[in-house]
Amino acid sequence: MRFNTVTQKQRKIEKTNWYRIDLHLHTPASNDFLEQNTSYLDVLGKAEKCGLDIISFTDHNTVAGIKALRKEISDLQFLETLKRIRPEEQQQLSEYRRLSEKILLLPGFELTATLGFHVLGIFPPDTSLRELEHVLLSLHVPENLLDQGATEVGATVDVLTAYRVINEAGGLVIAAHVNSSHGVAMQGFDFGGQTKISYTQDSHLHALEVTDLESKRRNNTANFFNGSKPEYSRRMHCIQGSDAHRLNKDVNDRNRLGVGERVTEVRLPEPSFEALKELFLGNDFSKTRPFRLTQAPFDHIMAARQQGTNIVQSFHESINRRGGSLYGILCDICAFANTNGGTIFVGLSSNPTQPVIGISKPSEAIELIKSELEKKIIPPLDIQIVRQETQGKKILQISVPIGENSPYVIDENKVYVRDETDTNLAVRDEIVALVKRSLKMKEETPVTIIENILPEEMEVSSIEGEVDPIAPKTGVEISFIEERKGKTYFSLRDLRNGDVVHNVTKKSARRLWQYAVMESEANLLDVNKIEWQENVGLWKKYKRGGQTRFDLVQRDANDKVHIYYGVTYDGIHGPWQKLLDSMGEKITNEELRKEITNY
Repeated sequence: MRFNTVTQKQRKIEKTNWYRIDLHLHTPASNDFLEQNTSYLDVLGKAEKCGLDIISFTDHNTVAGIKALRKEISDLQFLETLKRIRPEEQQQLSEYRRLSEKILLLPGFELTATLGFHVLGIFPPDTSLRELEHVLLSLHVPENLLDQGATEVGATVDVLTAYRVINEAGGLVIAAHVNSSHGVAMQGFDFGGQTKISYTQDSHLHALEVTDLESKRRNNTANFFNGSKPEYSRRMHCIQGSDAHRLNKDVNDRNRLGVGERVTEVRLPEPSFEALKELFLGNDFSKTRPFRLTQAPFDHIMAARQQGTNIVQSFHESINRRGGSLYGILCDICAFANTNGGTIFVGLSSNPTQPVIGISKPSEAIELIKSELEKKIIPPLDIQIVRQETQGKKILQISVPIGENSPYVIDENKVYVRDETDTNLAVRDEIVALVKRSLKMKEETPVTIIENILPEEMEVSSIEGEVDPIAPKTGVEISFIEERKGKTYFSLRDLRNGDVVHNVTKKSARRLWQYAVMESEANLLDVNKIEWQENVGLWKKYKRGGQTRFDLVQRDANDKVHIYYGVTYDGIHGPWQKLLDSMGEKITNEELRKEITNY
């Protein structure tokens, strides 16, 4: 018998339920396990006491733990077959069988990749030991160290190769404790550049394990990877695990957790490896939440309201046709599909201090949205709409993926994109960029498609995509101004991606662009009044839409002054962070604490 799911758990369950998981457990097979007298049955028994449904043995660079457990069960079954099993052994085997019906055990390991970064590889329950060890050998774990469970095993593979090898072998790839030691996020470090970004955005990576999932801080790890950061535009599933190196928590050291003492709840149709992997591959981020026995269930909708409206998240209080609420929802769906994807909440505002209105007839509302989507948005777009509940009210959550066939259009000719907290009609160069993105994603698409959408002469500027590494990561810069036949045209650079949008006028400028144009024409900047720190400075601080923004300035090597309008906290990094810190503008300052209500 392998410790595995049983037939009743293989049954197809139409409804989804919340299941508790701890996917980061060490056993005595790890040489740094702190209670070597612990048995594998003890670990399973503690998992049951904690109400866990799915667990994984993830010993350091080895599968010796799962090997020992399987051998112990096999030996007991053999004795039973021979009718030579003793009563205490029969009781032990019966306990294994009982627990196998309650807990799904997934085999896995915690790899120490190059430079000491830790990566979890978790596999289906019926994966053979030979397959698992083959994966470890492919990751360059030395054969003579396969059973040692050591944290250091010499030169293995780099992080990105580890992701690829584990994924191609059919495993779940989870970056372990990314925000702490040996974590791939390296938050607070300038090291890595694009490599650092790829460590948390790579397509072979399924989820991030974080240690602050329950934190109320605005800048916790899950919020950092929520898809709103320009460099980290892929939203990541974030979970927590105990990383237990002992059976029970050390009362003298709160960081040394026991089995099941840092748990994640996941919403699945059944507790299976396949359902878990499908969740991590999906776009619904409301299906994971931290769990504590002593706390009320985590309300991800309230957490979303605390984050507020941003480039990947919006709120609508109603779905009424009158007043344009339904059309506004469709515009957001179109904009998210054309930008970074996102989530739309219907039935409440973004203000966490206001009561939730709710949706009185959610089933009818879902059908209405889907019907209008099919009628008005082309090409067809596959979205997910689910009913949720918060503060006793039913609301709708719409998950919109990044579209593969952009540009998506409403009413046959209106292309919307997302710009920070706003949904706006796309201008010419943005439409060109969307077409190019779609062609890049599907190289087999005939070139004639672009001729059907745009005139041949419409091209994106040759400096598209060039982003000054020192510039902020959000906001806009006016890169060029020209007069043509008595009319002023502006070229604006989007600091998120470096794209330059030409031929912007006062009339066509959207909100942030219009602000930049108006400020530029007023010519209010006086460089002598700027408090400079080296070559960067703060010109102005203000609020728009409840969000703090900065107008920042930078003096380049040719003594030219660049002005960056509407920079948000998401765009602050490097010298800009040092500048704001020196001026008392830290994210944790008193003014910002008043602006953000902890949830």
